[in-house]
Amino acid sequence: MRTHRTLAGWATLSLGTSLACLVSFNVAAQAVHPAFGRAATASEVAAVNIDVMPNGAGLPAGSGTVEQGQAIYASKCAACHGATGVEGPRDRLVGGQGTLATAKPVKTIGSYWQYAPTVYDYIGRAMPFTAPGTLTPDEVYGVVAYLLNRNGVIAADQVMDAKTLPLVKMPNRDGFVVEPAFRNVKRK
Repeated sequence: MRTHRTLAGWATLSLGTSLACLVSFNVAAQAVHPAFGRAATASEVAAVNIDVMPNGAGLPAGSGTVEQGQAIYASKCAACHGATGVEGPRDRLVGGQGTLATAKPVKTIGSYWQYAPTVYDYIGRAMPFTAPGTLTPDEVYGVVAYLLNRNGVIAADQVMDAKTLPLVKMPNRDGFVVEPAFRNVKRK
């Protein structure tokens, strides 16, 4: 019984000390950063509420062409992914079709990616690596169009936007197994 009380006492003391430290940190942080802990504004929430679903829900207004995307890619993507998306030094983006079942699979947008709208989501959210989230919707649509074209998925004259991008059938769309428990999950 004594051990139980001692452990309970230590747990209470530890919790109390932790809470005191958090309160102390919060007060100090507010003195240095007065905005620390404030509620996000509607515009701040909207700026990060950028998820795009596989069916295209969440795609923003805008559009882009292969030609526009090629110029944006050259200036903002080629340093990491190579002049044509094959050279690197970072992840390869182009090619790899037919390699997934081999001993050396090459996972690229054209060989592995399942849904075109999620290519938009990833690029818009995470690229360029040095300044993620700085591309405009038109720039993202252009880069996606360029990469889809480089992978032989769309023609050079196609325009990508919120209506056309969900209609693109990726080469590996049916290459994933959906677990029975997830087949009827409704998405936004």
